[in-house]
Amino acid sequence: MSEERFGEFVLVRRHEQGHVAELVLDRPKAMNAVSTQMARSIAGACTSLGEDRDVRAVVLTSTHERAFCVGADLKERNSFSDADLLRQRPVTRGAYTGVLELPVPTVAAVHGFALGGGFELALACDVIVADRTAVVGLPEVSVGVIPGGGGTQLLPRRVGAARAAELIFSARRVEAAEAGELGLVDQVVEEGRDRAEALALAGRIAGNSPVGLRAAKRALRLGQGLDLRAGLEVEDAAWRATAFSGDRAEGVAAFNERRKPEWPGE
Repeated sequence: MSEERFGEFVLVRRHEQGHVAELVLDRPKAMNAVSTQMARSIAGACTSLGEDRDVRAVVLTSTHERAFCVGADLKERNSFSDADLLRQRPVTRGAYTGVLELPVPTVAAVHGFALGGGFELALACDVIVADRTAVVGLPEVSVGVIPGGGGTQLLPRRVGAARAAELIFSARRVEAAEAGELGLVDQVVEEGRDRAEALALAGRIAGNSPVGLRAAKRALRLGQGLDLRAGLEVEDAAWRATAFSGDRAEGVAAFNERRKPEWPGE
């Protein structure tokens, strides 16, 4: 496994086997509160991962024992002028859109607190695996703002408009069991198992065609919110991008020869 650090607070681990990478939030002294510096590092790490054709799946993890990420660094923001906050906005947006726009499947491994921007980082992933200690929520209205990392758009796509409105307007925190019932997270696992289970899932995902994975993710994301006819056109374009690829030829050959595919990734 190789490691690459992006600034002081973000680490990328590339696992030697399985084409899986970890995007690690590593600011334990602040429970991974997202500062300007950390946001810039998340965006930089996402750019690097997105350009790495050897990576087929990314797992978003945390080094803090009791928190995934508690959201924006409010201590830093307490010192901001309005002009400072305005200047910071594109930087923080870059972190959330960086995760959201990763071209490969992403899995969030959540334990402890995932609040505000921390939960939005998880929502930007395709799948959320949470252990039984997880507490999630979007409490921004309780401090005079609104979710700004995609929460007002991503949460309704998960749980519906009415449920998202109740959660955002009430600013309430939701524990793991209820979060699983409501669809706020996709899997609830035993305490301390979130990272292992997320990595196992990413490994299974990464065993599939890299061309197919990227195209399927593109179709899923671009098709959201479209009417059925338009969505089917998005799917058709993604299908065409895979149907004449080397991966498709290898996949069919491997199936007929009853062997494991050796994906060319093109």
